[in-house]
Amino acid sequence: MISRFSVTAVLFLASALVAATETSPRPGGIAEIELGSTAIPAPKATLHDRPLLVMARDGQWVAVAGIPLDTEPGDLRITVDGTELVLEVSAYAYREQRITVENQSFVTQSQEQLDRIFSERKIIDSALNSFRDVPVDSVALAAPVNGSRSPSFGYRRFFNDQPRSPHKGMDIAGRDGEPISAPRDGVVAATGNFFFNGNTVLLDHGQGFVTMYCHLSKIAVEKGQPVRTGEVLGAVGATGRVTGPHLHFGTYLNGTAVDPAIFLPTDTSD
Repeated sequence: MISRFSVTAVLFLASALVAATETSPRPGGIAEIELGSTAIPAPKATLHDRPLLVMARDGQWVAVAGIPLDTEPGDLRITVDGTELVLEVSAYAYREQRITVENQSFVTQSQEQLDRIFSERKIIDSALNSFRDVPVDSVALAAPVNGSRSPSFGYRRFFNDQPRSPHKGMDIAGRDGEPISAPRDGVVAATGNFFFNGNTVLLDHGQGFVTMYCHLSKIAVEKGQPVRTGEVLGAVGATGRVTGPHLHFGTYLNGTAVDPAIFLPTDTSD
């Protein structure tokens, strides 16, 4: 059975839930789908065979789906307890970003470096694709650092004029050594000093909702550690492929990167 849904992407702010100006989901955004009354058990929802986060809100079960950046405009099919729902995905044009880096190894890697990157990618992917089946009551996040935020998510990047993968996070300004706080409760899924990301922490908030913190000067937590909102994860730094100190902040749902601005309160740093 196939049902066509008209859904609205939503912005979850820390203080309230506010309907977005978007009328349909976009690549790199999210979609929420009401699944019925919480008087019945929570339905199982999937996108591309990946389980979706399902939470209770106002007496309804709501699935929250991250829309992959490479999704083409048109139909997106989500399965809920065997029923296929068709959502309409809007086209969205992301800007280009051209970056010059002095260390050529961050543009073209040796085989030894490629082997290291491949090994590290498995650690990161394992954390991003985990699904810890625990209740989640919201996807609102506090700001991990209070600096100004670059709207760079989704930028098509060129390093020394060579095309690379899109930017899958938000850059937040911060002083070298400035503390980074957990934006909501979670469990540390992985840490490491990675080739591109530098010192990195990945925090699992449950049901495939994962946040990532890169380029840290130091890490203050360890894998498997439970953390509470506001607890220090580490400090802002300039490790890995960077041009200066800042926090690369990534947000993931169902294994896909989505725009962190969706989950954060309004930027008041300026």
